[in-house]
Order: sequence, then C-alpha cells, then structure tokens
Amino acid sequence: MLEAAPAATLPMTYQQLAEALGLKPPRTIQQVARALETLMREDAEQGRPFIAALVVSRRGENLPAQGFFDLAVELGRFPADPGQHESAYREAFRRALAERDGT
Repeated sequence: MLEAAPAATLPMTYQQLAEALGLKPPRTIQQVARALETLMREDAEQGRPFIAALVVSRRGENLPAQGFFDLAVELGRFPADPGQHESAYREAFRRALAERDGT
C-alpha cells in the first residue's frame, strides 16, 4: 500500500492506512502500528529506509507516533536525544520516498 500510494498522498495517517487496508474495528490503529513496527525491524535488518516513515499521526506536527521514534532509537537508526528526532524523521521520510520511487 505504501509503495503504491501516489506521492501526493504521503505521508498518510495511521487511520487512512487502516481504512485503505480495509481493517475493521476494534484496535485498527494498533493493528497498523504493529505491522509498521514489524516493517521497521525488517527494514533495519536489510539496511533499507523505514517505509513506516510514510505514516504519521493525526495529532501533532505531521509526525509519527512516539512508538516510531522509540523503535527507531532502539534499532540504532535515530539518536537517543529527542531534540534530534524531528530532523531524523524528516530525513527518514525523504529516504523512504526516494527508495520507494527508485531515486
């Protein structure tokens, strides 16, 4: 889904992704979050950009939920300093788009 979505629709929210995947309540956002965490682990193991960076929370400043940042730090992709997370995310988003689009 994230690889095929038009670039103009990205980032998409967890809710938009849940709806696009046809997930039914309850806990649709949790289902999406678990799947994205699995993708993050796979991407880290394979040395690929985080495709999960293309999904953000409805809340806040067009950023993923805190779990994304926590896992990115745990996987050694983001600095531990929360003050650096937003810039690290913006770079992860750019890299994910570039990888997806083959550029």
